[in-house]
Amino acid sequence: MNLHLSRRRLMAGSAALAVPHVARAQAGAKLRFALDWAKQGPNAYVTMGHEKGFFRDAGIDATVDRGFGSGRVPTDIAAGAYDMGQADINPVIKFMAENPGAGLVITGVWGDRSLLCAVTRAEGPVRAPKDLEGRTLAAPESDAGRQLFPAFAKAAGVDAARVNWLTVSPELREPMLVQRRADGVTGAITSVGMSLKALGMDFPQQRVMYYRDHGLDLLGTCYVTTRAFAERNPEVVRNAQRALFRSLVHANRNRAESIAMLKKAEPLTDVAIETERQAISMEQQVISDHVKAHGLSNPDRARFQRAIEAVETAYGMAPKLKVADIYTDSFLPPVEERRL
Repeated sequence: MNLHLSRRRLMAGSAALAVPHVARAQAGAKLRFALDWAKQGPNAYVTMGHEKGFFRDAGIDATVDRGFGSGRVPTDIAAGAYDMGQADINPVIKFMAENPGAGLVITGVWGDRSLLCAVTRAEGPVRAPKDLEGRTLAAPESDAGRQLFPAFAKAAGVDAARVNWLTVSPELREPMLVQRRADGVTGAITSVGMSLKALGMDFPQQRVMYYRDHGLDLLGTCYVTTRAFAERNPEVVRNAQRALFRSLVHANRNRAESIAMLKKAEPLTDVAIETERQAISMEQQVISDHVKAHGLSNPDRARFQRAIEAVETAYGMAPKLKVADIYTDSFLPPVEERRL
């Protein structure tokens, strides 16, 4: 399968963008979209955009389903279960390197910094990454933190072979640490940290080891689809991202409103927890000096390339992927629509 989108199709798509009535997706174009995790604060922007009609305005009839880990999203999209989705970019890179024939492509990046981490008890014996050797970590197999742990271990000087894993369902991950049935957990801090807090283990009781603090300067959340879907439906992909970025920008500026809409759609939402979870995502993943200067989904290509190579090296793969092999900016809305 050709790893690059057809130049003719990309040029046609760019030309269409300049003509509003051509660029607009067919009214009600259906889109099956997968989130990376539960419908929580970091993903409230999608619920809000759906409720406020941002997708409808773009001609998209979107169905949005919760996810069960970023490691599962590329698998589901490659299998055709969803048309597009969002996921931590690093498991997506891993999947692309291992499955070059799957035909996936990253079409946008809205996480400029990684939230992946390992979390243990602050009063426990694990005080540094090296102390994880001989310990047991709990996580689903599809968890991005678990999938990228080898990269973290390599960067932090940890013998990953000496770390034991307890495979659990997503809802049982944090309880394993609270109940002392595991020494730690992995994941995005917005998931593990806030879920632990909801279970009574607040941040002062947690020791958080961010992967980014130990040599892994990784990107965060991305949008992904298949090249086949993008080539067949360029306006759908483009206008879906227009709605998604519009939703993200609006949610950042109107955080209380987005959480209120999340509560409306998901009545069991804990407003205080999800407000804080959203704030962590915005402040630690989305907003950065680079994004302030260049807008969302305008990653530094050299940094992007280093992140790809870090993932490949961690899994013993010969570095071969290039940014242009896995990422296209051809479906992005204008940068003015991607400024926070």
